[in-house]
Amino acid sequence: MKRIVYVLLILLTFSFNLNAQNLRVELNELSKDLSTYKIIDSRVNSEYLDGHIKSALSFPSSLTYEHESIDGKITEPTKMQNIIKELGLNVDDKIVIYGDGSFFPASRLFWALEVYGFKNVKLLNASYLDWKDNDFPISKEVPKVEKSNYIVSIDNQKLATKFITQIATKSKSEIVVDARSYKSYIGEESAAKRFGHIPKAISLPASDNIKNDGFVSRLKDTNELKEIYKDLDKNKKIVLYCSIGKIASTNYFALRELGYDVTNYDASWKEWGNDFNLPIIEPSKK
Repeated sequence: MKRIVYVLLILLTFSFNLNAQNLRVELNELSKDLSTYKIIDSRVNSEYLDGHIKSALSFPSSLTYEHESIDGKITEPTKMQNIIKELGLNVDDKIVIYGDGSFFPASRLFWALEVYGFKNVKLLNASYLDWKDNDFPISKEVPKVEKSNYIVSIDNQKLATKFITQIATKSKSEIVVDARSYKSYIGEESAAKRFGHIPKAISLPASDNIKNDGFVSRLKDTNELKEIYKDLDKNKKIVLYCSIGKIASTNYFALRELGYDVTNYDASWKEWGNDFNLPIIEPSKK
């Protein structure tokens, strides 16, 4: 009996490792292999023009929003197709995204590219300043690129809507995760007219995926992430939300690395919390 249990544990561990992926690139690794990747700068364009990783292309994460000031809905297909084509990107390109070190904008772009069919996207586990401080090659030159033949396609398994999230709140095979701060989850603050959280949602703040050491931020390693998400059943679909589908993208990245089936609700609490026809769990009244 003990032998059977041991074998089952080995098989489960093997299965977990089989599904997990390394979706990050470290500084030294990228510095030795710049030509392998198409490097994407997710910062605002003015910061890009002030200096960027050599050969990097500018793709501000703000371009992934249809109307960022209203909600987090992803850029509609025709617009996104044009953006991607102008950057010369194709779905089979090996891409590395970097940003300002918070990881939230870069993660949003990571998620958006996966939604739009890209299969080989990774995050640099460092910021532009980290790269610069290590004296790795930088430039102010904007690379010339040839327009690509990218044809838009959407992976609907990675993009959740209000309707999909509603279904998830009633489904035994899905888990809803609130990536906002715990204060937002319990209704002490809100980006919408209403305060509280989506029914059934559990709180796993996006900030928990990142570790800060002085002025340096890094994504937590795989073992640390496993500890954070240990209570999530890998046999269930994970539906993420935050305020505008931005910081939840960091949870999306972490769960993708760990091999979970995960989707991100782009319009998030800005849509749900402002729709009075949708149920919420309100703050406890004492």
